[in-house]
Amino acid sequence: MRILFTGVGRRIELLQAFRSAALVLGKELFIYGADMAGTAPALAYCDFTRKVAAMKDPAYIDDLLGICRADSIDLVIPTIDTDLIVLSENKERFESIGTKVLISSPEMIRICRDKNYTSKFFEDCGLHSPAPVNNLRDYNAGYPAFIKPKDGSSSINAFRVGNETELEAYAEKIGDYIVQPFISGREYSVDIFCDMNGEPVSIVPRERLQIRAGEVLKTQIFMDPKMIADAEHICKAFKPRGPLTVQIIRDESGTDWYIEINPRFGGGSPLSMKAGAGSAEAILRLLDGEKAGRIDKINDGAVYSRFDQSVCISGNINGIKGVIFDLDDTLYPEKEYVRSGYKAVSEYLGGGFEEKLRQYFLCGKLAVDEVLKETGREAQKAEVLEVYRSHEPDIQLYSGVKELLIYLRSRGIRTGIITDGRPEGQRNKLKALGLEDLVDDVIITDELGGVQFRKPCDIAFRIMQTRWRLSASDIVYVGDNSVKDFQAPQQLGMKHIWFRNADGLYNSRECPSVNDKTAADSMQELIELIKECL
Repeated sequence: MRILFTGVGRRIELLQAFRSAALVLGKELFIYGADMAGTAPALAYCDFTRKVAAMKDPAYIDDLLGICRADSIDLVIPTIDTDLIVLSENKERFESIGTKVLISSPEMIRICRDKNYTSKFFEDCGLHSPAPVNNLRDYNAGYPAFIKPKDGSSSINAFRVGNETELEAYAEKIGDYIVQPFISGREYSVDIFCDMNGEPVSIVPRERLQIRAGEVLKTQIFMDPKMIADAEHICKAFKPRGPLTVQIIRDESGTDWYIEINPRFGGGSPLSMKAGAGSAEAILRLLDGEKAGRIDKINDGAVYSRFDQSVCISGNINGIKGVIFDLDDTLYPEKEYVRSGYKAVSEYLGGGFEEKLRQYFLCGKLAVDEVLKETGREAQKAEVLEVYRSHEPDIQLYSGVKELLIYLRSRGIRTGIITDGRPEGQRNKLKALGLEDLVDDVIITDELGGVQFRKPCDIAFRIMQTRWRLSASDIVYVGDNSVKDFQAPQQLGMKHIWFRNADGLYNSRECPSVNDKTAADSMQELIELIKECL
């Protein structure tokens, strides 16, 4: 599954919720992040980064459509208000190329973006909402009052005003504004998630205990029956496609005043997911053609608090004290291992099958399965695969690698390898390459407890850092796979070098940027770069 998040910004918790959902459901997920500048912190948690025009730029939608075509994106998920209208209005263009957009109808988006329409919508639903006016001269509901942009979000330029003089000053500052009576009381958000037909999957009210710049820092789950019933009524009128976040103030008399409605994941939505809302899991199930049933088992009363964390977006790689290497297609050519394995399989089957296995592989087919099927020996599959996985490979390090490892050790630089794969096969590779005597530490992620510890999981990197007792900023990771190799190092604050191996077994689509360089050329450049960083 391939999901593209627009305006990723700081929405790290949301991306992590989808990672966790994919792990729980056993689904393979690639996360793409679209950003104008390429420096958003959440990009460090994406598998792929894609630069786009500004959301108000006429080229924005064409940029997104180009990404969706090239990367076969299954679903686009917007995360901020800015592009909701334009995505909703162009939803059919995305669906025509096979990409769904998790967005409600344009008519309902407009209701949410204009606070006048929002208030009228709530009233039509039989709910209380403070009546807005668009001209301060028409305001006569007393003070304190509340002024904010007519199409604002994230509490930007939203102010409590105590008198007419303040109101005039803020009105001039904001421009296109609305004025409402100020409602005092306890603040709540209701995180709603609906399926593609507008049927509620989960409804989670929570109290906003602490807020900064419009975003919740501390919240408590509050499964209030009245708020849940009101939310169900809103869903019937709104028919949301995906997420909906409703803002409520409950005054001292117990009256609920409905303030805003946002047809996207709110900043605090991941907190509801932690409490059991299951929105990310529901999306993955729906993408896979499954049904997403109603989720009512929520951790009522739970309190969640949030904190900020930094990630390394860019920087130099000087002053390193430790180097961690990937193994396959970074220190040796993995094609040699495949060739060696096919030779062992061919000999086991009686000889003469090497070229046929290679051709099936180059065609993207399961080579062993095809040969066994062709020869009527499918019953031997388990034995043949064991031969491939356990054979002693005939492989060689890239030129200069051994000398580099010896040089690093002579300079007192710690060296290690973190590699994914079946332990027996990876151990055989290490032995054949003589690497066990050339590096200080080796971690085969599968040995930590299974495939869930493979990159981009950061556990192996944390273990290596703990063993070495080095600051993350003193360690550099070298790998060839831009899809999975660099997320964990970047999130932990480690430096990283991409070995752009044009001869690699599984090239990323970005590898053509190495032009006509061979793996040997790239390796020599890599060696020189690492030496310069010491």
